[in-house]
Amino acid sequence: AVTESRSLFPAVVKKDGRRVDFDRSKLEGSFALALRKRPVSADIIASAIERIEERLLTLGLREIASNKIGALVMRELKKLDKVAYVRFASVYRNFEDIDEFTALVDEVR
Repeated sequence: AVTESRSLFPAVVKKDGRRVDFDRSKLEGSFALALRKRPVSADIIASAIERIEERLLTLGLREIASNKIGALVMRELKKLDKVAYVRFASVYRNFEDIDEFTALVDEVR
């Protein structure tokens, strides 16, 4: 039954063009890393992940670019915890210089 429900989700298209099955544990890992030592409960994190999964299902796509999922993660983190949002964004956006990072921090202030 797990493989059936997994097939409801769109395939994830990585930056290098590979296609992989959607994997909730990767979302959980992203949230855990960004929210490490932050005061956000497991229930709130689970709800955020469920909102992302619901969005992926309602889009009705066969595949989705990994960066689109990253954008959904950023949107949820911005609502949950500004520090976690900046942590995730700094890796996800792969800043080239300090000015880009400063602009992000200013955005959430």
